[in-house]
Amino acid sequence: MASKTLPGTGLLKGLAVTIKHLARRPATQMYPHERPNLAPRARGVIALMDENCTVCMLCSRECPDWCIYIESHKETVPAAKEGGRARTRNVLDRFAIDFSLCMYCGICVEVCPFDALWWSPEFEYSEYSLDLLLHEKEKLREWADTVPPPPQLESGALPPAEIADAIEKARKEQELPAATASAPLAAAKPVAETAETATDTPAPQAAEVRIEAGAIDQETYDQLIAEGKPERMARAKAKAAYVKKARAELAQAGNDTAEPAAASAEPAEPAATEDAPEPAAAAPKPQIHVEAGEIDQETFDRLIAEGKPERMARAKAKAAYVKKRRQELEQEGEQ
Repeated sequence: MASKTLPGTGLLKGLAVTIKHLARRPATQMYPHERPNLAPRARGVIALMDENCTVCMLCSRECPDWCIYIESHKETVPAAKEGGRARTRNVLDRFAIDFSLCMYCGICVEVCPFDALWWSPEFEYSEYSLDLLLHEKEKLREWADTVPPPPQLESGALPPAEIADAIEKARKEQELPAATASAPLAAAKPVAETAETATDTPAPQAAEVRIEAGAIDQETYDQLIAEGKPERMARAKAKAAYVKKARAELAQAGNDTAEPAAASAEPAEPAATEDAPEPAAAAPKPQIHVEAGEIDQETFDRLIAEGKPERMARAKAKAAYVKKRRQELEQEGEQ
């Protein structure tokens, strides 16, 4: 015989569950007031860097949903050297992705040989019509501004191939002027003098520049961010500026080693007169140390009000803070 329960027992059990959950924090995330913490490489939307696209059509051919539409035309490029042959290249006219068909498999991003397609963590682009989910080239280029920078290299990792090639090219260019400058001096000396003064000391080797992981020219990076350039483009140009400065330092080191030999062969120049003004040394630019989270709040609020992504607004506000701080330090130095 089934045991009888007192009336109202089920109600009391339900109230007990309710009271137990009253002391706990709610598990529901109150979006959009609370934004989710996504991974840096989350698959939100696909961005396009059209300057890297060569219209190879690999992404369109490999797409399982056939949601990528590409249109292009050919143009003739004149020969780079006299007597050379002109060549043709493809010019991108249209690049569109229909996100109502895309299943976010990432095959197009993986097969692109020139890094024209990237994943962006932005996911807030829902529309009331399916037609508005067809993003054309201009819209995909705007998503490229929200692509996070690549992760830093691990300690002990080899530098990227383009940086290693640039350093090797700079080293060869530095060795070539030194060899051409020493050849006329060696031909002008008599054979007997060269035999007496010849030594067995080896020629100094060119100094090699080692670029650490993430090394960039901070001044160029801050300037490009302040101009509104995408963070990825600013980082790439700042890295190129760093390599250029390293190349200039190598060339200057080669010139310094060649100057003593040239000075011994040429007559000494007259000493400078006392009335000649000395060149003023260029004042070094003040270094700005930005702590974590310091931004220009006015710039940040203005960009958010204009509808810019939060990541872009924070980067530009940080650059504006650095610019204002630098101007303040320059004004204090002039006073």
